[in-house]
Amino acid sequence: MIPFSVLDLSPIMQGNTPADALRLTLDLARHAERWGYNRFWLAEHHNTLGIACAATAVVISYVAGGTSRIRVGAGGVMLPNHPPLVVAEQFGTLASLYPGRIDLGLGRAPGTDKATTQALRRYNDSAHHFADDVAELRGYFQPPQPGQAVRAVPGAGLEVPMWILGTSLFSAQLAARLGLPYAFATHYAPGQMTEALAVYRNEFQPSSQLGKPYVMLGFNVYAAEEDAEAERLFTTLQQQFINQRRNADAPFPSPIDNIDAFWSQDEKKVAEQAFCCSAVGAPDTVRSQIEEFLELGHPDELLITSQIHDHSARLRSFEIAASILRRLGA
Repeated sequence: MIPFSVLDLSPIMQGNTPADALRLTLDLARHAERWGYNRFWLAEHHNTLGIACAATAVVISYVAGGTSRIRVGAGGVMLPNHPPLVVAEQFGTLASLYPGRIDLGLGRAPGTDKATTQALRRYNDSAHHFADDVAELRGYFQPPQPGQAVRAVPGAGLEVPMWILGTSLFSAQLAARLGLPYAFATHYAPGQMTEALAVYRNEFQPSSQLGKPYVMLGFNVYAAEEDAEAERLFTTLQQQFINQRRNADAPFPSPIDNIDAFWSQDEKKVAEQAFCCSAVGAPDTVRSQIEEFLELGHPDELLITSQIHDHSARLRSFEIAASILRRLGA
């Protein structure tokens, strides 16, 4: 059976607070653990009114401490925002607290705007040093060497599992060269998926962490009892996407009945391209769409994300997805 996992943003829904969002994140993680999800990942974003997991390592600790078996990690840490040593110490601490359960996914984008990047006290060209920063970070997790001047304590010798995240050929090539697992963000930027996966699989070089290519693909699932209800739930994500393009930062909005009254035709086209890797509908509809996607990308693991305004409906969507994926695996 193909493993399936959760990508959560700790979404702050309209009418809720960041505290509400974090509490609901933990509740989702506990349900996901019971339903058989393999990982629960959180993504770093900054200066965004709809996302509460800016302090990603802190939220990971909160979720791992409130669950017992599910792997918990970053999907990911935006490495240009941080000195590699600090990341190594944070995730070395997490791996010490929750041994065998922590993942470290690394992204090259800042996850925010230019002004916030500067406020994070990193240089504007940090992304250009991503490959070097990954290598430095990886070194901190290796057993310490005699005479090594700088060590991560905790961190050294723990060999925390690292992933490369991305949406481009650069990330695919880097993951292949380093022999690391690769997570592609098909759930919002699918354009180069086919080419990037081919590059990664063809150029992969085995490493001490991984002997053969391993791909996890992001995928949106909005499942409900009826197609119409699922399509309505999906309008929360669609509105948020367009609001961001309009520079109208806000919490995730409530769903609406008529999305075509909200956006222009050009905006609709852009949103449809961004979210073409999505399953939206009743269980039979979602199953068919998942099967099509699995045939298209042949992932080793599926990373499901869903920003649904009503928490009970969100839980139901993830429950339906888990049931479908278990049946497909059987």
